[in-house]
Amino acid sequence: TVEDVEAEIKLFGRWSCDDVQVSDMSLQDYIAVKEKNAKYLPHSAGRYAAKRFRKAQCPIVERLTNSLMMHGRNNGKKLMAVRIVKHTFEIIHLLTGENPLQ
Repeated sequence: TVEDVEAEIKLFGRWSCDDVQVSDMSLQDYIAVKEKNAKYLPHSAGRYAAKRFRKAQCPIVERLTNSLMMHGRNNGKKLMAVRIVKHTFEIIHLLTGENPLQ
């Protein structure tokens, strides 16, 4: 049914962000991993820099993806950065057996 499909949003269709815990109390407001920030892909084209402190609402995986697009030769290549993050999460999952979002 539709409710089962919408029940859980998993990053790249594999990793859930429900069990991710932020241990440092001072960082909980600035690391966006809650259910309301859950995305299937770290590519939302959101305007998180339009207002002061709004970038804290950007999902943390998308911020990682955006930071990979630095320097001239990587500028604007978000699909390449998404692919790199996906492969990196696969490697982390294979080596540790845990959720790479944690």
